[in-house]
Amino acid sequence: MRASWILGAVGATLLLAATAYGQSIADRVAEVREGKVRMSFAARPDVCGNGRGSISFRRGELGWQSGDWECECEYGPVRVVLRMRDREIRSVDTYVGGRWRSVSGTVVDLGTVSAPEAADYFVSLARGLEGDAGREAILPAVLADSAVVWPELLEIAKDGSLPRRTRKSAVFWLGQAAGDAATAGLSEIVAEESGDREVRETAIFALSQCPADEGVPALIEVVRTNPDAALVKKALFWLAQSDDPRVIELFEELLTRG
Repeated sequence: MRASWILGAVGATLLLAATAYGQSIADRVAEVREGKVRMSFAARPDVCGNGRGSISFRRGELGWQSGDWECECEYGPVRVVLRMRDREIRSVDTYVGGRWRSVSGTVVDLGTVSAPEAADYFVSLARGLEGDAGREAILPAVLADSAVVWPELLEIAKDGSLPRRTRKSAVFWLGQAAGDAATAGLSEIVAEESGDREVRETAIFALSQCPADEGVPALIEVVRTNPDAALVKKALFWLAQSDDPRVIELFEELLTRG
């Protein structure tokens, strides 16, 4: 009786340790009917976060400041929460840094898992889940250390049977990866002395607003020929917002070459 009273007073939180050696992440998640599943894994070296919703991909990030408040940018781990209902994953929430809090309800903590295995698992969720959960599963896959996921993201982006929002998310992250590949090896940003940077950046945005038959080829031409790494990345960013198959082909070319 006393044990039941105490359990009710603390909100009936259950922290269940993962004990099944040899089981995959998918197997362990499949055992949970209701509640939350937590897991942690190593983040890419260039990824840091504030433990909440802010994540940065800039190496050497000092943190965030706002008025009287500031926080450091922590280099991992990636923390993911799966919300389960009737043995189905309804949402995927991702954080970097911070620490777990005690919460009410059932919480199954898988502990620290392999980052490459986690990346594979979340890519499989992106392929298999409908609605927002499939789209949300791409972010933790991208953040995982020692994992190359762009070939799988390319397949997702090309798969017309998947939800549009999932495909667009895959295209966005392909654009980020392609931007790195396209500008790798440049020692400095080469600027045109006769041109104003803000004007050229505005022109890139304007091209992104043109009809696809005009804007997409023009932005692709910027990527292929412009020596300015910053402008190339901006062009790739706007190309990543498009569903045009030429954009996917460009990303594949850049990443394969890179």
